[in-house]
Amino acid sequence: MSALPAAHAAHATPGAPGAPGATPAAGTPATPGTSATPATPAHQIRAAHTGTTVTVYQAYSPALGLPAARDGRFPPAWKRERMTWIKPSFLWMMYRCGWATKAGQETVLAVEITRAGFDRALAGACLSHYAPQVHADRDAWKESVRSTYARVQWDPERDPHLNPLPYRSLQLGLSGPLSRAYADEWTVSIRDVTPLAREIHGLLRSGDTGAARALLPVETPYPAGPLPHLGA
Repeated sequence: MSALPAAHAAHATPGAPGAPGATPAAGTPATPGTSATPATPAHQIRAAHTGTTVTVYQAYSPALGLPAARDGRFPPAWKRERMTWIKPSFLWMMYRCGWATKAGQETVLAVEITRAGFDRALAGACLSHYAPQVHADRDAWKESVRSTYARVQWDPERDPHLNPLPYRSLQLGLSGPLSRAYADEWTVSIRDVTPLAREIHGLLRSGDTGAARALLPVETPYPAGPLPHLGA
């Protein structure tokens, strides 16, 4: 597999995804933290979104995350030449950052970006791994990796206790011109949601799962349409 650009230290290369498979008929996904329903596609983008924006999550050290939230834009210290991974799933972000407890990931950001930018990245993305159902052969996949600036991984979605669910969540990696566009053109707002993460985590630790679920961001199917080049 061709080497990918180095990820930001705050969100290094994610865990290996599963191979894509056939997508069941579209339907309403399960509420975060519940078992998947028969109508929940195995590979589906679920996110908080409006008619013009979509919210994704990242986690950074306070030295980088707090200025970004304060100013509503990424500071010069944010490495625009590196690959950055954005995650529409709040709970997958919590799994990745350990509820904002992992070193270098203590500040969780909700980054609202334009749907136009997000859709542009999806349209030009390729899978970060070879999938026989998607690629003609390994050479075709390697060429797509060389020629694109966006990568997609599908990782198991998580319930509030961070257990894996039987359907997957999108991670979108951006590099080169797309990473720069994300930081400087697509970003509409940046919010520090670390207090929310800590509140939900505290409720879960106290056994009040119902109250914790009530605070989770509402994520619904994102209308990206079929994405056969991404196994969805």
